Amino acid sequence: MGSLLSIYLAKRGYSVTVFERRGDMRQSGYEGGRSINLALSNRGIRALDEVDVANEIKKVTIPMHGRIMHNRQGELTFQPYGNEGQFINSVSRSALNIVLINKAEALGVEFKFDKRITHIDLDKTSLTVQSPESIVNSKQTQDYRLWTMDYIIGADGAFSAVRSAFQITDRFDYAQDYIDHGYKELHIPAGKAASFQLEKNALHIWPRESFMMIALPNPDGSFTCTLFFPFEGTPSFGQLKTDAEVSMFFESTFPDAVSLMPTLLEDYNTNPTSSLVTVRCYPWIKNNTLLIGDAAHALVPFFGQGMNAGFEDCRVLNQLLEIHFDDWTKVLPEFQQSRKINADAIAQLALDNFVEMRDLVADADFLLRKKIEARLHQLYPTRWIPLYSMVTFYDSMPYATALETGTKQKKIMDEVMKTSKIDRVWESLNFEEIVNKLK
Repeated sequence: MGSLLSIYLAKRGYSVTVFERRGDMRQSGYEGGRSINLALSNRGIRALDEVDVANEIKKVTIPMHGRIMHNRQGELTFQPYGNEGQFINSVSRSALNIVLINKAEALGVEFKFDKRITHIDLDKTSLTVQSPESIVNSKQTQDYRLWTMDYIIGADGAFSAVRSAFQITDRFDYAQDYIDHGYKELHIPAGKAASFQLEKNALHIWPRESFMMIALPNPDGSFTCTLFFPFEGTPSFGQLKTDAEVSMFFESTFPDAVSLMPTLLEDYNTNPTSSLVTVRCYPWIKNNTLLIGDAAHALVPFFGQGMNAGFEDCRVLNQLLEIHFDDWTKVLPEFQQSRKINADAIAQLALDNFVEMRDLVADADFLLRKKIEARLHQLYPTRWIPLYSMVTFYDSMPYATALETGTKQKKIMDEVMKTSKIDRVWESLNFEEIVNKLK
């Protein structure tokens, strides 16, 4: 996200330096095993389009028009994401970052890789940066350098070094909440002649009530799979200790997937088991230092909006700079006020959607509920918009508005689903009466 923000700022004429703790992935490659493929949707595309990189990034994306649910017998159910022509996009983190870094450098942004921030002085707007260890006269030494800036923007993720400086200041509210599930990246390789072994243009889900696995397509014909699984309990990461236990579990739980995963055991044993955290904090501003993206509002990935919300942060910040003629004293407080409520809303929506993805997408009542909502949207397209569509496709609608409207719709649909023999009579419902309740 820092790369995109640097592009916005460079295009406004600012001199921008990006400090990156990791190496340059264009030279050293990308660390595998920790990447949940990104789902790029309208909010993110809108921001990319404003800085003229959307078309280039679309070249490395794959459209996903809906979910395909896989049950234990390998039977498939397709659920479209929206109307005809609406889709989200699968993109690898590394491919996206490389495009953004190249664009930023072409605009004069200076990237300093392998630099770790060790201290930030919020009063002086300065930071101390550490380079990797080097050998001088047979002794290991650290290279530290002090940088003083006009503004520091912490776009450094859920475990932000910039935010850590905020956390030792007075009246800073901070909360981090880990869910009981972690995730592990797995892999389905391409078939013969780089063919896709599953439907290419869909997000695949194996919902199993208390956990799930997903798979997103890659341009080379492979799929990046992610197992979302409890750390403890039965079943869990803690329970599966041997190769035999892992194999038996996958063969019984994901039988149609395991036959496509020749490196399952290697991936399972080698790739890390990573945690999932929601971060909420306030304020996002201290003097001339700003938190943005995951540093201010980290999300769990179950609505596919973490990156999109961060990209929207960049777009909104740029919009405010335009409105206020780059007067940061006006921009920063307005940015914080407008984005905080929306960040809290999408954080809640992401948590709620985990339950939907793992428990409900294969449930007959849930699928019927979606059919009824789809009919409401078809009949009254501007008055009843499904929650997923509001969040994913209506990029001008604030997340907070989507959450508020979605909550009202849920209460209405809860009552509709109590209708006697709803599975038989749903097509004869009084849809106008239903939609009129949404006021």
